[in-house]
Amino acid sequence: MSAKPSSIRNLGPAADVFYGRASIKTAEHLRNLGPDEAYFRSLQAGGKAHFIGYYAMVMGLQGRPWNDCQGAEKKNMAKRFDAIKARLSPKDKGRSEIEAALNELGVIKKA
Repeated sequence: MSAKPSSIRNLGPAADVFYGRASIKTAEHLRNLGPDEAYFRSLQAGGKAHFIGYYAMVMGLQGRPWNDCQGAEKKNMAKRFDAIKARLSPKDKGRSEIEAALNELGVIKKA
């Protein structure tokens, strides 16, 4: 059986739920998608955006402690985080998990 996302440094059991909403159930899948795409898909599936959670995951994928991100690197990370959130359509923001899934399938009526 493949390792869960929580097997990545800095991530705990809540990461399994957060990424699992977007059907990212393994650490390998998360790594293959890359941090930005994995985080985006999880937000699109109804996850709540948290900057610390995002950069802790990015640092973990690099094998670094979560609090190792500082200065210019942290400012750049904040720009990436904002860009990920900006990719969400207004219709996806604030949707429940089931609504986000139905939207992904094209079931929800367009406004």
